[in-house]
Amino acid sequence: MALPVSSRFQFAPDVSICRILNGMWQVSGAHGHIDPRRAIAEMFAYHDAGFTSWDLADHYGPAEDFIGEFRREFVMRHSAQRLSEIQAFTKWVPRPGRVTRRMVDDAIGRSLSRMDVECLDLLQFHWWDYADRSYLDALKHLADVQHEGKIRHLALTNFDTERLRIITDAGIRIVSNQVQYSLVDRRPEAAMEGFCRDHNITLLTYGTVLGGLLSEKYHGRPALYRGELNTASLQKYNNMIDAWGGWALFQELLGALKPIADKHQASVADVGIRYILDRPTVAGVIVGTRLGVAQHIADNARVFSFALDAEDRSSIDVVLAKSRDLMKAIGDCGDEYR
Repeated sequence: MALPVSSRFQFAPDVSICRILNGMWQVSGAHGHIDPRRAIAEMFAYHDAGFTSWDLADHYGPAEDFIGEFRREFVMRHSAQRLSEIQAFTKWVPRPGRVTRRMVDDAIGRSLSRMDVECLDLLQFHWWDYADRSYLDALKHLADVQHEGKIRHLALTNFDTERLRIITDAGIRIVSNQVQYSLVDRRPEAAMEGFCRDHNITLLTYGTVLGGLLSEKYHGRPALYRGELNTASLQKYNNMIDAWGGWALFQELLGALKPIADKHQASVADVGIRYILDRPTVAGVIVGTRLGVAQHIADNARVFSFALDAEDRSSIDVVLAKSRDLMKAIGDCGDEYR
């Protein structure tokens, strides 16, 4: 299976990514057991199909270790010269409080060692408490580490527009911000997209398929009971649907998406991903991979086989217009974590 040229995005002058990134939160333990050997085998299947970009974090269980093992086996199967085909974007999520250069060096050193790399392709920084402005100290230290060649590019995770402006005004170059963005959660449209467009920053989005809820599987289903919400993703995004407008409105959305998906010989999830990929400043959508448990390679590939037309968008927008304003209900991107 070969993905078309449209599946790639020039994320930075020296980094090209697949526009659907493989999300590794699902190996963290919150979605059930993942067998390491089956996981590595599955990583090769994704890579060979063209899905070469990975999103992970220092706190996603063994995710960084999986990347390290994958890289070592990749060298044995192919060669070290081909390692540049792999893009692995990790995160650093420190506890609030004073951040020293030593703390930054230790954290980056651990990720470098676990991932078996000399330089991180992308370090995405998350901060829990905006009242503690130590996040600027942390980012300045990270910029110094970047200058020394251990980080290729700096990015953020779940920062709001106000803090992104403060960081940019401080002279820290950020290439992307990772935010929740879906047909249900369209908060980035309010302020984030405009700021990113004006400052040459892109968005990496997660939650785009609502942990799997945005699918035919849930079309026509009654509201889920607690026992069915058996992963962290299902619990999280079921709550987001409640805040957005509730299960009945979500069923109306699935009902609008199904004929569009059928028309393009795609899935409901594909349509949801395509809609977000077409948004300004979106570089890529992160789709979770339960490695060795469930595989969506063929379905994800179909995202690049069709385009939404004006009629499709109109049908979707009619339903979206009935939803609550999540900027008012929750706040800007990432505010649900603070």
